[in-house]
Amino acid sequence: MEFNSDFKYDLKIGQVAEQQLAFLLGCKVEVKNDQKAHITGNVFIEYESRGKRSGIATSESEYYCIVIKSSTFILLPKDELKQMCRKYIGTSRDVVGGDNNTSKGILLPLKDLINGNK
Repeated sequence: MEFNSDFKYDLKIGQVAEQQLAFLLGCKVEVKNDQKAHITGNVFIEYESRGKRSGIATSESEYYCIVIKSSTFILLPKDELKQMCRKYIGTSRDVVGGDNNTSKGILLPLKDLINGNK
């Protein structure tokens, strides 16, 4: 998949995946597609945008599905993902990012996602 910084395009693609997973699992699922994670070793988990709570802080989903390089899917409960991120608040992994650097989020190491909340 080619990189695209158009939020509306990304939103549309994500919503289709969310609907498909919600149907299969019978609950709300947030799909986070991170095409750079396999290079950086991190996933950006947004919690604020333009000075307002957003992303994982406001998501009504029960699960998050993190898509890495269009072929690897990591599915976990949202509350577990939040717990993984909390330990990095206020550290060097609590960064500005997203489109035009208008968001705040946690650079969560892929190894945390793979190993779970240990």
